[in-house]
Amino acid sequence: MLRLIIAALAITSLFIANAQNNSHNSNINDGPYIFIEDQQLVQKSVVDGAVVRKELIAETYDTTFRVEPSTYIKVEKIAALSDIHGQYDLAVEILQNNQIIDEELNWSFGKGHLVIVGDIFDRGDTVTEVLWLIYKLEKQAQKAGGNLHYLLGNHEYMVLHKDLRYLHEKYPVVSELLKMSYDDLYGKNTVLGRWLRSKHTIIKINEHVFVHGGISNAFLSTVRFDLASINKTMRESIDRSKEEMKATDFYTTYYGSSGPIWYRGYFYNPIPEQTIDSILTKITSDHIVVGHCSNEEVVSRYNHKVFGVDSSIKKGEYGEILFLLDDRYYRGTKEGDIIEFE
Repeated sequence: MLRLIIAALAITSLFIANAQNNSHNSNINDGPYIFIEDQQLVQKSVVDGAVVRKELIAETYDTTFRVEPSTYIKVEKIAALSDIHGQYDLAVEILQNNQIIDEELNWSFGKGHLVIVGDIFDRGDTVTEVLWLIYKLEKQAQKAGGNLHYLLGNHEYMVLHKDLRYLHEKYPVVSELLKMSYDDLYGKNTVLGRWLRSKHTIIKINEHVFVHGGISNAFLSTVRFDLASINKTMRESIDRSKEEMKATDFYTTYYGSSGPIWYRGYFYNPIPEQTIDSILTKITSDHIVVGHCSNEEVVSRYNHKVFGVDSSIKKGEYGEILFLLDDRYYRGTKEGDIIEFE
C-alpha cells in the first residue's frame, strides 16, 4: 500500500510540474523564423507556448542578400546607436522620438543613413522583434534613397558561434519548443541567417569609421586596413569552427581583445591622443564611432575623434542616438531633445 501511495504522489508531482511548465510556456511568443526548404519556405512561430508551422511560397521572403559597399561618401545626415540587446520597446521609442521612424514604425529619415553599431542579440527578450524591424527598415531606407547599416558586434558572432551564455531565459524555452539549438534558428538555411551573413563588421561613411569595438594599433600591425577584405574575412568566419580559427593566429587577431569586435581601449584603458591620431591616419579617417563600452549617454572622446554610442539601452530604461550633421555632432535623447557636443 505504501508503495502505491508513493507512486501516486510521484505521478501527481510530475503532473503538477508539467502543468506549471505548460502554464509558464503559454506566455511565450516568438518568431517568425523562416526556414528555406527545397523550393518553399517554412515559417515557424511560437504563439502562446505552442509551435505554429506554416508553409509559404518561395517569393514571400528574399533568400539571397547582396553584400553592400563598405564605403559611402557625400552622405548629408548620419545617425548611429548600438547595443540594443533585445530591448525592442526602448529602441522604438528612441527612433520615433528622434524622427528616424514614424508612429507606424516606418522609415522617416529620408536620405539619411542609420548605423546600428552591433549587438542586437542577447540579454533582452525581444531580439527577434528588433531584427525584423531592422530588416524592414533597411528595405524602406534604401527605397527612400537612404540606408540602414546593421554591423555585427561581438554578441552576433557569439550567438552564431554557439556561445549562448547571455541569452535571455525565454530563448532556451523557444529552442526547446522548436526542437532546435538557438544558433540553428539563424543557420545558413534561414532567411535571417542568410541576411546576417551578408552584414559588415566595419564601414566608412564620409570621414567616419563605424565598428562595434574599435580599431587598435595591434590590429593594424597585423592586418592591412582594407574594409572590403576585413568584412569578407569576418563574414566567412561565421561558419568556421572556433577550433579551426584557434589553430592559427586568426582567432586572436580578429576575435581577440585587440580585434574590431572586442577592443575596449578607447574607454576602459585610455590611450594617448597621439595614438588615436596615428590610428586615424592609418585608416584615413577623421572619426571612429563605436559601441561595446557602456556609458549612460552617447559620449565624445579625444576632441570628437572617437564617439561611443553604447548608451546602455540594454538596461531597458534609457538610451540615446548620435547625429553627425555637416561636421557638427549631437546627442539625441530618449525624449528627442537634440544636444550639440561643444
